[in-house]
Amino acid sequence: MNHRIVLVCALLFLGIGASRAGDLTAKQQLGSAIFFDRSLSLNGNQGCVSCHTPNTGWSGDIAKFNAHGATYEGSVKHRFSNRKPPTAAYATTSPVLHYDKNEELFLGGNFWDGRATGEKLGNPAADQAQAPFLNHVEQALPESACVVYKVCHANYPVSLDQVWPGACKIHWPADVKTTCKTEGAVVTLSAAERAKADKAYADIALAIAAFEESPVVNAFTSKYDYYLAGRVQLSRTELHGMQLFKDKGKCDACHPMDPGRHGEPPLFTDYSYDNLGVPRNPQNPWYNMPKQFNPAGRKWVDKGLGAYLETRAEYTQFARANYGKHKVPTVRNVDKRPSHDFVKAYMHNGYFKTLKGLVHFYNTRDVKPACKNPLATEAEALAQQCWPAAEITDNVNSEELGDLKLSEDEEDAIVAFMKTLSDGYVPPKGTTPLAPGMRRY
Repeated sequence: MNHRIVLVCALLFLGIGASRAGDLTAKQQLGSAIFFDRSLSLNGNQGCVSCHTPNTGWSGDIAKFNAHGATYEGSVKHRFSNRKPPTAAYATTSPVLHYDKNEELFLGGNFWDGRATGEKLGNPAADQAQAPFLNHVEQALPESACVVYKVCHANYPVSLDQVWPGACKIHWPADVKTTCKTEGAVVTLSAAERAKADKAYADIALAIAAFEESPVVNAFTSKYDYYLAGRVQLSRTELHGMQLFKDKGKCDACHPMDPGRHGEPPLFTDYSYDNLGVPRNPQNPWYNMPKQFNPAGRKWVDKGLGAYLETRAEYTQFARANYGKHKVPTVRNVDKRPSHDFVKAYMHNGYFKTLKGLVHFYNTRDVKPACKNPLATEAEALAQQCWPAAEITDNVNSEELGDLKLSEDEEDAIVAFMKTLSDGYVPPKGTTPLAPGMRRY
């Protein structure tokens, strides 16, 4: 693709039109071009957008993946990651990962396991943006200098040098193109040139994070936002679901739904980590990945945040208490999909395929018997009126879910309310539209 039109194509794909390009800062425009550039991968076929598309709320848009293992194939064919792509929307609001002594829990960071802490670049979203480029099962470029070389030689509408003057003044070796097509290779650079490349790599990540923080990604244009602004009414069922979400369903405990103290729109996450007792996803292709990527094979168990804490000397003492815990995601855009029959996947491993099934699990996890088949799928479990055991039984949250005593109608009402959280809501004719982005109510 001619990269001079990357941003225009991206904006048209988003449905906001090329005229909106002027609404983005130069750094955001650069970040957008990088985000949508699939050439930034080993085989020139995968970019950030490959796993984070706007028509699904900035998560995965391949229904056949979502319907089964829910993890996504990388630039190298038949290589899959171990978890479902999280949404990139509203990820920039997460604080740097830290231990809250008062709450006695970890808050912030990005990725399902919190390993994009934000400690490196001061921004968890930027820390996260650097990882997929070099992940062997994602974009699979051999090293960070290759990302910098490609970005510096791309014909984006806004260049890296325009945003950070001198960022691309790096003396590249003659064989850099060949090197960057070879897994495991390293670009030969002097210490001084390597320092420049490392700085440029940080700049690239910060540009991506700037785009993810823009009104294009963090739009705040759901029906619920219109309701909070007093411009539309929710239906009786949606209002009932909203109340249940806040009280009997206990959803608000981790997904706060009220505006902030200064009228800031709710983000529907408290940035914490939780083990909800989610079963293993038996169709996860990670179990069948070669040993060089997954040495444990089908015995692999996702310890989540606890596994990351084990790698940090200052946090090792907290690791066991956080086994099985994964980041509490925003539920904004939880039902955003390109068509009514499009399959989305939910939770870190994509075990659930329906919002109804997910709410029913929250409601009845501790009431229904264990499935005879511990690897039963969601559909099988619903048909058999059972639930498989949790993948990790340690630290399961039994205070805020498991036996909520919701009726089926109440489950349906909560689902109806969550469907009001999709950005891009089109209000009735004559309603003043909301301008995308953060606002005060």
